[in-house]
Amino acid sequence: MYQPSTSLTFANARPALEAGLRAIAQGERAFDFGATTTVDSSAVAVLLAWQRAAKERGGSLVLHNLPANLASLLSLYDVAPLLETAPARADLPHH
Repeated sequence: MYQPSTSLTFANARPALEAGLRAIAQGERAFDFGATTTVDSSAVAVLLAWQRAAKERGGSLVLHNLPANLASLLSLYDVAPLLETAPARADLPHH
């Protein structure tokens, strides 16, 4: 499972995009955002580009452990339906 860095913002969007595209080209379709804590609207564009690349290769991404701030941005921009997210794990504590 591919794991993006702790930050996905304008400052690192291009290298993050490229790293994710390399993972997709190698067949990865599950991305785990468990360590990602800092995002801005650039993250939305990166996720959509990753999803488009996966679809061009005949698959789709499954996004795991989306941080609440990223989920909020996806909802704000009304693009959440375009991305597949895995359900939250029931065995994890909720705060």
